[in-house]
Amino acid sequence: DRTMPLSRHTGQIPESTWTLGFREMTEPWKGAVGCLGVAIFFAMTIGIISWQAVEQSPEEWVLRGRDAGMLWERGRGALLLRALPAGRPVLAITVGSVPATEPPPPRDRCWHDGGQFCYSWEEDAELRLSLEPPAAAGTECYGVRWTPLRPDVTLKDCFSMANVSWYGGPSIRAQRWPLNAAESPAQPLVSGDLGTNPEGFGPVLERYFLGSTGVTVTVAPEVPLLLSVERHRQFCLQTAAGRAEALHYQLCVSADVAAARRHPARTEAGQARTPPDTALLRSPVWRYHGPEGSAAKIKRGLRSLVRRLKRHRLQEGVVALGERGTAVLAAAVRPRSAGMRGADVPSAQRPHRCFFCPQDLVPSGRRKRQVPALAEPLELSITLSPYAGITSPLFLRSLRGGEAAGYWLSRQPRPGGSSIPLLTTWKGQLCARLNVTSEAALGWYLARARRLRQALGATYVAFEGVEGNSFLEQDVPAPAELAGDGYTEVLAAALATLGNGTIISAGTRSSHLPLFVQMSPLRSDWSHAGLKGLIPSVLHYSLLGYNFFIPDAVGGSAAGAAPGDPELFVRWLQIVTFLPVMAFGTPPWHCCDTWVLNLTRQCIQRHRDFVVPLLLKYSQEWQSLGYPIFRPAWWLSPTDPAAFTIEDEFLIGDEVLVAPITEKGQTWRDIYLPGEGHLWLDTSTARVFDGGTTLRNYSASLAEVPVFVK
Repeated sequence: DRTMPLSRHTGQIPESTWTLGFREMTEPWKGAVGCLGVAIFFAMTIGIISWQAVEQSPEEWVLRGRDAGMLWERGRGALLLRALPAGRPVLAITVGSVPATEPPPPRDRCWHDGGQFCYSWEEDAELRLSLEPPAAAGTECYGVRWTPLRPDVTLKDCFSMANVSWYGGPSIRAQRWPLNAAESPAQPLVSGDLGTNPEGFGPVLERYFLGSTGVTVTVAPEVPLLLSVERHRQFCLQTAAGRAEALHYQLCVSADVAAARRHPARTEAGQARTPPDTALLRSPVWRYHGPEGSAAKIKRGLRSLVRRLKRHRLQEGVVALGERGTAVLAAAVRPRSAGMRGADVPSAQRPHRCFFCPQDLVPSGRRKRQVPALAEPLELSITLSPYAGITSPLFLRSLRGGEAAGYWLSRQPRPGGSSIPLLTTWKGQLCARLNVTSEAALGWYLARARRLRQALGATYVAFEGVEGNSFLEQDVPAPAELAGDGYTEVLAAALATLGNGTIISAGTRSSHLPLFVQMSPLRSDWSHAGLKGLIPSVLHYSLLGYNFFIPDAVGGSAAGAAPGDPELFVRWLQIVTFLPVMAFGTPPWHCCDTWVLNLTRQCIQRHRDFVVPLLLKYSQEWQSLGYPIFRPAWWLSPTDPAAFTIEDEFLIGDEVLVAPITEKGQTWRDIYLPGEGHLWLDTSTARVFDGGTTLRNYSASLAEVPVFVK
């Protein structure tokens, strides 16, 4: 028996064997093999599709930190921010102007850097996400930067309002709290005058948005930015079309909304905060609305107002003179020495024209004058603005050249050409505006403001017209330092050097300065443009750091549907009692009866005895920590959704809750008491209630305002 040895060959099977076998197969077998191949191909295709549809998540992590992370949602093209480890939804950002269905690849262009994610949509835009250094313990921040790859790309990120209440940003005509109930078309995020542009943004504005989920959105001041708000849906940040400019901002996430606001990841972080003259807190402001045809008439009108105040035992406070009255008095106290040229002084017959500070109206420092006692025993406040009428001799003289020619904002000159003043309107007159980029102009302006204050014996000086971008209004290129709200920021910093008795009409990146901010006029009615908008405005100003504001006059100073309504006056008075300064336009003896006059005296006394000590206490907390003095209900209940939308209550610090009536004819209301585990005492009835609850149909007669102490 012979045995054949086993072959040890381990190579590939010769191709000829396969070829021979296939050739020897019958035709039916060949067809079966072909059908099997087609079936396998279709099965693999269906399997891949099923895996993509079932196994592959519609959301993909693109950047993860320690406490949070960002995902890309393929379906709608959105960035999602989630808190870790539970994955709590914090924020959804719908991305505009890039293909929404094209998902970022699993490995991005910055894969070598675990702290970044980069992705490009070819010919559209590039996205870069980055982990930023934390602003404080317990918070995590992300930088978001979009760079356009074509000049015609408009970058637009929209922040969802679904399950998120938003606060901050700009003031608006009918202020809402939260921002979700507002509506605004896309427009530059720049401060403005609501009196001349009711649909625009108001005078107090920051590029800071706070969400109820504990997220903040902060945009750098150098980013040219448009903002739009779609009621209860979203707000959007976008760049201007055709500018090819980057859009970048910072997201920070904290445990809750109150913790997010407590962290100093805001515009004034790192800056020393200084309060203004707190003596004004104890002084009600009485606006002068008497005759202004001449200095003699103004003096008689002031004496008459002071006599009426003394007669009604209201002889303490400040009398506020408007811009026109200030100009008339300034013209009357100017020296008539031969050394002053007549061309330097505008005619006293035209003081109502745009009044550019004192315009050489005031006495020089070399000559002492007797300070007039215009409002004794009350103090005096005067009003100026950075505008000069084109018919004023000072402006006409500046057109002849010399240093004064650079005192006004000008259009950028063409090569070899001369600058042309940028004319604008102010109170219906054609005017030029102070050039705050000129040290000579600012020095001249401030020196004359000091001299006028001394000449008139004024304690306080109010400056109107601080808000707005004159270049943007006329679609003229602005100098780099005056882009956006640069004018307001520079002028506010300069005016702060006049002392802590200065009042300005606008604020942006200036909440740390020792300045009072005058609130915008409100309508004399019960709408959100009137009384209902007062508390939302208080919360908005204070959230942004502007705690020392002067509210509009009791009853409203703009035309409305209910002028002279005693009930409106009383309900307005009850709110203003708990604010920094009590201001009056219409004296109570003009609109109302003796009962309202007595109530006014009681409210002024309560403001001095009860409210001012609270404001001084919590101003120290603002100085050291940056916390707002006037706080929303969610400050003590940061995780209760019921607290996120309350716009008719406010806290003073952590210990006093004010819940006034803002509906006409109403003598009861529901009151939310924040802070589960706390107890609240009604200061009128001495009844005690648990925090974290709502009092239904709580009584509040016309003589009462519900106030609770924790």
